[in-house]
Amino acid sequence: MQKLNFPAYQFRFKSSENKVSIFDQIRKKFIVLTPEEWVRQHTIQYLIKEKKYPGSLINVEKLIKVHDLNKRYDIIIFNPNGSIYLIVECKSHTVKITQETFDQIARYNLALNAEHLMITNGIDHYYCQMDYKEQRYTFLKDIPDYK
Repeated sequence: MQKLNFPAYQFRFKSSENKVSIFDQIRKKFIVLTPEEWVRQHTIQYLIKEKKYPGSLINVEKLIKVHDLNKRYDIIIFNPNGSIYLIVECKSHTVKITQETFDQIARYNLALNAEHLMITNGIDHYYCQMDYKEQRYTFLKDIPDYK
């Protein structure tokens, strides 16, 4: 798989029916390894190992309703009180991050009201902090460490 702009992490793989799968420690199962899943798994490891977010506060690939449409987010980190701290949108390393990508995560955030947003294709990472009072977001150099 493509080398990504993350530290090197150890992963568990398995192969069956000519498909390679990677173990997701949050979902506790093997997931077919696609370029987007490769980015998602690196992002999960980054959040746990570098930023020290507890795995118990992380949720991966769940359905949400946005304007009566079913959508699936990539990664969410909850605050201990159950509110949403961070939404992460992961793209394949071959996908350029554009305004459309930001619009997608902004639509998800209408339903979720996260404090922070992260968009990554594994090569480029963008971090934002929401300001609901001023109805805008501010770009950050990195996502804050877990407190």
